[in-house]
Amino acid sequence: MRKRLFAVAFAATLVSIGSATAQVYPSRPITMIVSLPPGGAVDTLGRILAEHMRTSLGQPVVIENVSGAGGTVGVGRVARAAPDGYTLSIGNWASHIGASLVYPVRYELVKDFEPVGLLTNVPHWIVARKTLPAKDLSELIAWLKANPDRTAGTVGSASGSHLCGIYLENTTGVRFQFVPYRGGAPALQDLVGGQIDLMCDLAANSLAMVRGGQIKAYAVMAKTRFFAAPDIPTADEAGAPGIYVSNWHALWAPKGTPGEVITHLNAAVVNALADPAVRQRIADLGMEIVPREEQTPEGLGAFEKAEVEKWLPIIQAAGIKPE
Repeated sequence: MRKRLFAVAFAATLVSIGSATAQVYPSRPITMIVSLPPGGAVDTLGRILAEHMRTSLGQPVVIENVSGAGGTVGVGRVARAAPDGYTLSIGNWASHIGASLVYPVRYELVKDFEPVGLLTNVPHWIVARKTLPAKDLSELIAWLKANPDRTAGTVGSASGSHLCGIYLENTTGVRFQFVPYRGGAPALQDLVGGQIDLMCDLAANSLAMVRGGQIKAYAVMAKTRFFAAPDIPTADEAGAPGIYVSNWHALWAPKGTPGEVITHLNAAVVNALADPAVRQRIADLGMEIVPREEQTPEGLGAFEKAEVEKWLPIIQAAGIKPE
């Protein structure tokens, strides 16, 4: 009986502490861990959000870059942080899904994090050297089947461009000879020069080259057209339905963070994404803000689960290992 009373009292104390934390939250600065290097898209997006969230929350939101192992070093740090709402993780598909399924990590995204909200999305599209003969996506797929093992640029093993290419192989029956590069810039440079045939690239990365006629874009791998290039059809429209690949961005807290705190953080995120100035700055990055109904913790939770279920068997079947 004494042990039972102690357990009840202890549980009541934890509930009281959690409620008190939520009521005064936030009472000190919040750290937002960016799991990729400074200056990139995730870092820039984090700083844009942090600036606006500071006003909503009444406390500074400090960006800290903790990169390494495809982003898993920074993500792992947040997984081990206290679940009090003062350490957050911002990242993208590559850092939170792709890398966690390839690198040996001690956490699981779905089990060890509390989703705060889905933020933005950048679709991939299929781009090729301008001299490639196919006029549209259907012709491209037919040409690739008739000419197997054409060269496809990637930004290394397990990168978004690599997995996107594998996904294309699995869904269309084509086969590529993948050519890894140290970054997107040298890969696109060789694509412009005709040294490689095609690439599955983030639309924001190669938009200027498509607009300038240096390379050609066949289809956007999303349900809707890319806002910055509305003349490029979706894969659905171009004859390869259901091929969706994007590099989305989201915000998480450690598992066990009180629900009231998650609600508070999500409200600050939603307010930021609704601000016209913030929306313009994000659009300038080539990112699309996800619809309001997808910005919820529940929306992100369902979305990330579906992404893991989609990509895990693809990665396992391909036997992809970290470089």
